[in-house]
Amino acid sequence: MIILRHCESEFNRLYTVTGRDPGLSDPPLSTRGRVHAQRLVQELAGEGITRILVSPFTRALETATPLARALNITPEITPLVRERAMYSCDEGSCASTLYESWPHLNFDALEEVWWTAAPESDGMMQNRVQHFRTFMAQQPDAGTTLVVSHWWFLLGLCGESLENGDWQHLSA
Repeated sequence: MIILRHCESEFNRLYTVTGRDPGLSDPPLSTRGRVHAQRLVQELAGEGITRILVSPFTRALETATPLARALNITPEITPLVRERAMYSCDEGSCASTLYESWPHLNFDALEEVWWTAAPESDGMMQNRVQHFRTFMAQQPDAGTTLVVSHWWFLLGLCGESLENGDWQHLSA
């Protein structure tokens, strides 16, 4: 599989400047993040991606959108790969709100309030990581699947800190 940390969000931009949680729930990508998401279309074009699994957070959906369009793939909403609940940005948007913004995506598997209440323990997050590993090990297309997720989840999955918009191949 290919794992991708979402591009820079408004939360990331403001946190970098101030060092404090700016109090933004489910923030969109920053201008820089949107440009980076567009660049990822070229970066990932030759990777043979046939499937995209994406966290339901807006920043992950906005990161996946340009690539999904370019590859003519409908992203699959995958709450298992959501961010660990630690900051204001880890409060999501209700499923009905997400559907209004992305009516072509299927949010039926989400409860109206689908995110984890903060703080999420290490054990809870690692349990999600293990469930995802088990799920991916059973997928015949794991090698051509792109997973668009978040810092804490990807750290648990691969053991490395990925910067916004960083991606890498990972064995399922």
